[in-house]
Amino acid sequence: MQASARLLLCGALCVGSGAAAAQSSVTLYGIIDTGLEYVSHANAAGKGLFRMPSVTGELPSRWGLRGNEDLGGGYSAIFTLESGFNVRNGEQGQGGRLFGRQAFVGIKSPYGTVSFGRQYTMTYLALMGADLIGPDIYGLGSLDAYVPNARADNSVTYLGSYAGVTLGANYSFGRDSAGTGNSPGQGTCTGSVAGNATQCREWSVMLKYDTPLFGVAASYEEQRGGSTAAANFFDGLAPTPLTSAADKDVRTHVSAYANLGKFKLGAGWLNRRVEPSAVTIADVRSNLFFVGAAYTVTPAFIVDGEVYHITNRDHDTRATMGTLRTTYLLSKRTAVYAQGSYLANSAKAAYSVSGGGGGTTPAPGTGQTGVMVGLRHSF
Repeated sequence: MQASARLLLCGALCVGSGAAAAQSSVTLYGIIDTGLEYVSHANAAGKGLFRMPSVTGELPSRWGLRGNEDLGGGYSAIFTLESGFNVRNGEQGQGGRLFGRQAFVGIKSPYGTVSFGRQYTMTYLALMGADLIGPDIYGLGSLDAYVPNARADNSVTYLGSYAGVTLGANYSFGRDSAGTGNSPGQGTCTGSVAGNATQCREWSVMLKYDTPLFGVAASYEEQRGGSTAAANFFDGLAPTPLTSAADKDVRTHVSAYANLGKFKLGAGWLNRRVEPSAVTIADVRSNLFFVGAAYTVTPAFIVDGEVYHITNRDHDTRATMGTLRTTYLLSKRTAVYAQGSYLANSAKAAYSVSGGGGGTTPAPGTGQTGVMVGLRHSF
């Protein structure tokens, strides 16, 4: 009996030891960012607007849960649930989705990470190094609102890094299954459709190379149409219907950045091609260029800015926008900032300087000024 008891005790201890070795963690995190904004010529009558933006300031507000469990042998299970919200009234972002920013589970290994769910596409991830202003209210999203909202439902993603080289790919069986749209004016696209694997499909690939001094990146993304989908170029003209699975909305991007002491420089090009299958609907193409710089005056004070230029020959629309931003860190988690931007539209264009939630479209050919002061806290 004593020998049997010893064996049972040893077994229990071994099981307990194995359970203790499998470590897991869950982290609650988030950003709250808001402020006051003024936009000139915010409607066709040329009236200005004071407001608290609903979508973003320096960064979109969000909260999330991130988990990791060590499975041993260099493998771990991961998950992320991330919800966007609007500070001015507390409503949920991304069309009211509970976890509209990200919702995925995956396995991380020495060979890369494979994950499943609602995730960022490679367009968003590839731009992160060179686009210094990022998802700011006066950033790339003012000229192409899809860029800071580049996510896909029903998505399988792979990310792997090897000696500074990052490879990425995602494939979505139905890019917008909740029917809330991923960017304004794009219409909606169903999820997976029985008997039509191409409808509402999305896929993208990315190649990056990063060093402490510089980095380069390229990406390609293709979206297919669906019965209620559309392609909006955000220039004031009507969106192009993409109601067939044969319709394509393609974005190709190349960018680079360099770290020069206290300076960081970034530049890039984003080409977009909308190719409807119907011969009665014309193809539309645009080219968006950007160049930016950031200077760390002190560890607590940063000045950065970016210049953007977009051309759309098929719509005969063009715009140039310049943004200047200053950020002062009150602590590691809290910062105050002030920023301003001016956008010049061509005669037929009606791009808006502000990506703060719509409602600021000027008359065609009218320039706009946007100014914002804000407060950002991370937790």
